[in-house]
Amino acid sequence: MDFSHLDSKGNAVMVDISGKPVVKRMARATGKVRMHPRTIEMIKEKLIKKGDVLTVAKIAGIMGGKRTHELIPLCHNITIDQITVECELHEDYIEITGNAICTDKTGIEMEALTAVSVAALTIYDMCKAVDKKMEISEIRLLEKKKEAIAS
Repeated sequence: MDFSHLDSKGNAVMVDISGKPVVKRMARATGKVRMHPRTIEMIKEKLIKKGDVLTVAKIAGIMGGKRTHELIPLCHNITIDQITVECELHEDYIEITGNAICTDKTGIEMEALTAVSVAALTIYDMCKAVDKKMEISEIRLLEKKKEAIAS
């Protein structure tokens, strides 16, 4: 198996995308933050002392997605058209979905995954004082696709 981020000598390299066409790309990722049902109720009732957990997590996720190239060493700095983060409350977990769109030469899946990860970490940070057993899990890519741009 060949790894795109390694040269013939096994050294880490940034992939050369200079010859690739610009296309519209989309990626969708998800993750969960498992917690005690009472913590979910406190979030719903806006009783977490650090503030509105879901709004802050959404903003943090968007900000994190926008900075992916600064966090992941070999990621390209791409033009991001949109990042959205949604949080859905369940009985004992919050499901986070991140969507990212770009029009560029390389994909945007790392940005969607980073958005979900940062949103999950933000929820954890904001709720850790009331729930010591939270667990971040199941962060994964759900979908990625690309489409040619009409000229």
